[in-house]
Amino acid sequence: MKRFFTSESVTEGHPDKICDAISDAILDAILEKDPMGRVACETCCTTGMVMVMGEISTNCYVDIPRIARDVILDIGYDRAKYGFDGQTCAVLSCIDEQSSDIAMGVDAALESRDSDVKDTGAGDQGMMFGYACDETEELMPLAIMLAHKCARQLTKIRKEKVVDYLRPDGKTQITVEYDGDEVKRIDSIVISTQHSEEVSLETIREDMIRYVINEIIPSELMDENTKIYVNPTGRFVIGGPHGDSGLTGRKIIVDTYGGMARHGGGAFSGKDPTKVDRSAAYAARWIAKNIVAAKLAKKCEIQLAYAIGVAHPVSVLIDTYGTGTVSDEKLAEAVNQVFDLRPQAIIETLDLRRPIYRQVAAYGHMGRTDLDVPWEKVNRVDELLEAVK
Repeated sequence: MKRFFTSESVTEGHPDKICDAISDAILDAILEKDPMGRVACETCCTTGMVMVMGEISTNCYVDIPRIARDVILDIGYDRAKYGFDGQTCAVLSCIDEQSSDIAMGVDAALESRDSDVKDTGAGDQGMMFGYACDETEELMPLAIMLAHKCARQLTKIRKEKVVDYLRPDGKTQITVEYDGDEVKRIDSIVISTQHSEEVSLETIREDMIRYVINEIIPSELMDENTKIYVNPTGRFVIGGPHGDSGLTGRKIIVDTYGGMARHGGGAFSGKDPTKVDRSAAYAARWIAKNIVAAKLAKKCEIQLAYAIGVAHPVSVLIDTYGTGTVSDEKLAEAVNQVFDLRPQAIIETLDLRRPIYRQVAAYGHMGRTDLDVPWEKVNRVDELLEAVK
């Protein structure tokens, strides 16, 4: 059965991604000085202004306005004619401490309140999903991986000045044609990139095909019927926060699996790892990737659910879409045997109290084999195979 699936990515200069990057840069700065800091930091931006808000409890000082400006300048918004300038924009900070009611449940889990052995409770209720499949070497869906790679290539050729008219904002989108579950071809490619006023659409199209599409998209997946759209509105001069307001956590499908898997709804950026929105989602990706790497399934989705202040997940659900070599119930038993899914155990096993988050604020948190992130390691394959025997 023929079917089509589409995923999008955005560049680091997209207004929502600017906000994600600022929130994660602030988190990294705090974790570098205070690994036990509690951070729930969100950012919004619009023309000429950035506001950082949220709840932070820490024993260290970080210069939030300076961090925000450095991120904006690093992304490339460094002159007023781009409509946004990290040197001159206003930066407002509205930070409170973490609620003592939340802290009480995190500091001592429900299971350990009458015990001498203290455990950390989940920082919130909610459900988190992880996913992996064998479509790519990263064990990720093809559409989102190609969209991310095209977006990263857009930024690369801008920063390396391969073409001199590109601006930081941009979007990519890939549509993959499947025959059943098998990838057949790329049906369509969309690239929208912010640019200077002088350049023609014809030049942009030629350069995007040459320097992005031909560099990233496997030629064997394209044919004469592959549709290519470059700046389909005809003009993309006004972009970034000047063209659209930005907000942390508004690109959660871009951050994960491009819509191929379900999403619990919780964003990642700006949250320390006691927030299971982040740490348990990373753990779920780690588990799903190891299951597929062990060839126990061709694709696998895992759902974890937590109650605030409770250490152990209230449920663990595995779905291999009928591709598993053993039953989903047996896989769930193996996961509970091999992986300790209490928040404190996840934090310690994956070493999450480190400043590693700014680097994943753009181009996806999952499938990042270009970075040394612990949730992408395939290091529990043998234990899973032993557990399902």
